[in-house]
Amino acid sequence: MENRIANKLIEEKQSRFHGGLYHKTQVNLTYNSNRIEGSRLTEEQTRYIFETRTIGFKDDEAVPIDDIIETSNHFVAFGYLLDTLQKPLSAEIIKEFHRILKSGTADAQKSWFSIGNWKKLPNEAGGTETTKPENVENDIGKLNEWYFNQENITFEIVVEYHYRFEKIHPFQDGNGRVGRLILFRECLKNNVVPFIIDETHQQFYYRGLKEFERVPVYLLDTCLSAQDTYMQWVKYFFND
Repeated sequence: MENRIANKLIEEKQSRFHGGLYHKTQVNLTYNSNRIEGSRLTEEQTRYIFETRTIGFKDDEAVPIDDIIETSNHFVAFGYLLDTLQKPLSAEIIKEFHRILKSGTADAQKSWFSIGNWKKLPNEAGGTETTKPENVENDIGKLNEWYFNQENITFEIVVEYHYRFEKIHPFQDGNGRVGRLILFRECLKNNVVPFIIDETHQQFYYRGLKEFERVPVYLLDTCLSAQDTYMQWVKYFFND
């Protein structure tokens, strides 16, 4: 895989280089993905956890323990993302993202939650029904089959995969975070400039998911805008 963005992220991860593209991506992807799901941690607190692996926030308001655990877990999940780039996307990789993200949280103590496995109970996404638990395995299999049957995996195909994944909503919770990790991973793997859905794109992102079948350009344009931002980071760190 000749991909200079992926290679740089892997190289900086392995060398534990601070202040580069890997560092910035870890903090921003973790902060924004968790924030979309309701985390109270600020970007500065997220950066502090990544850089120091401590939680001494002094005068800042208290935050739920799960927010801190899930932030730390997301850093590990991104490392796993880079470590598995040479492997094709699979149900096992998707489940492992979920297991890493939810390990040690309150949800992990619930017998019905199925950490690192498909949901046991029906759920909704944005008020819309999703795939029933008994159909998740089959629907994920069909989704991956559709994906790997594409002649060329482009930006548009990766975004559509994300929409289809979120429509299935295979886990009891954590679907958005897992989905966005897959989105970033598959962009990297297929030589597509990756991107991070940040707070400024959040409402457009939700609208794009909701309206995708009717007007796919809403989600595509939102992702393109986020991609432009990441491309600016790339140009800075590569000194292009």
